[in-house]
Amino acid sequence: MAPLDLSSIENFKDAMVTVMGLGRFKQGSGVGAAKWLMRHGAQIVITDLKTEAELQESVDEITKWYTQYKKEYKDRPIYAPVFVLGEHHEDDFTNVDLVMQNPGVVRESEFVQLAKQNGIHVESDVSLFFRYCPFLIYSVTGTRGKSTTTALLGEMLRNLHPKAVIAGNITRSPLEDLDWLLEEKAPVPIVLELSSWLLESLEGLGIGPQIALLTNAYKDHLDRYKSFEHYLWAKELIFKEQKPDQYALLNADQELMDEIASRIVSKNVYWFSSKPLPSGKEGVFSDGDELKRSIGGEVKTFAHVHDLTTLKGEHNVMNALGASLAAHLGGVSDQQIHQALKAFVGLPGRQQILGELEGVVYVNDTTATSPEGVIAALKRFGNGGNIILIAGGSSKGLGFDEMAALVRMQCKYVVLFEGTALDDLSRAIGPDVPMARAGSMADAMKSAGAQAKLGDVILLSPGTSSFGIFKNEFDRGEQFNAAFEQIKKSAQS
Repeated sequence: MAPLDLSSIENFKDAMVTVMGLGRFKQGSGVGAAKWLMRHGAQIVITDLKTEAELQESVDEITKWYTQYKKEYKDRPIYAPVFVLGEHHEDDFTNVDLVMQNPGVVRESEFVQLAKQNGIHVESDVSLFFRYCPFLIYSVTGTRGKSTTTALLGEMLRNLHPKAVIAGNITRSPLEDLDWLLEEKAPVPIVLELSSWLLESLEGLGIGPQIALLTNAYKDHLDRYKSFEHYLWAKELIFKEQKPDQYALLNADQELMDEIASRIVSKNVYWFSSKPLPSGKEGVFSDGDELKRSIGGEVKTFAHVHDLTTLKGEHNVMNALGASLAAHLGGVSDQQIHQALKAFVGLPGRQQILGELEGVVYVNDTTATSPEGVIAALKRFGNGGNIILIAGGSSKGLGFDEMAALVRMQCKYVVLFEGTALDDLSRAIGPDVPMARAGSMADAMKSAGAQAKLGDVILLSPGTSSFGIFKNEFDRGEQFNAAFEQIKKSAQS
């Protein structure tokens, strides 16, 4: 079959499209893509290696929207989605007009390669959004801090337009917003969090973000990438499709960023740093309590560290600096940036303090899926042995030695979830810290609670992927929150 002509959205009408990877987020890439394709009259096959039982909520969500669209759109055909779950069929990748690849599907997949070998376009929800979005897009990536930076930048951009879009890897497909954006007359700011997997789908597109921000780069996802250099290549894709007049923002505190900057096409490279910027670099930095901007020879204080009432820790100062720099370049005033920094309440599951029960503080840091995330949480909440850490899960091929050294300093007890990372974590932490294993969140909370005393912190900060016991990292965090609420209820009764 000839590849689908992607020059117009109208060409999706009656097109045969395979959605590869449904996923478990109701507004995530798979569900968002399926809904958008149905709305535009495509005939879709949704295929996933997970079973229908595992994906029941997402299947129900798609079915609900199909019924609604049948009633709502009388001017076009709305085709019933076909589900192929628990397996993939070769025909669904060779006898279709387009394949939509969920970011959870590796580019090396034999079925993705099969489609490409047959001349069929492979797109993602984000690549389609870039193709058709009429307004400027700001994009954020990085190993740590990209969700917080994205959300904070989005809040700042809402000063320019109250309907500013915050989407991407932050659990919302940008296709959920594309149709109404196409009807807007005045520009709407858009900020997308892009994982390395989503960035891969932009390669060769010829369209880059107006502002591209790389928060940092640490070893991560080595279960998916051949090496750190391979992972870094994917992160650098955020800059690769940019034009020379667009903006690239990098972390000046990491030496490797200078090498990355040497490969960037953009002529507008700016930096953010936890200390005064070296000569020749322009951007923003912290100087004691002051957050300063140095651009065009002018140095100006635009906010203060003490303004960050919910963003605690050095890593969050860097997130605030990156977001502030992008917002400034996007036209947000210093007063508006200052107000957003003071008002931002943070994101759930990111060093989120749930509360204190009988002198024990409970912290949900479920989005800490790498050792660096755990290290940041231990530095913030540690007080020389007061932490009961709940960690572990599915291995990503990462080392735990640096994290383990801090665990031995700050933790009195560790509960590790069953999973492929368990042995590596146990070995790295060693025998000096008492440990227990848990096959569920209930077991983990029971073990942690039995060890907790006045002044302790029960910290969920896994340092690994969630696959196995939990649907995803957000399910893990929600189960932790639910367990906390149950303990709270029992304490009050």
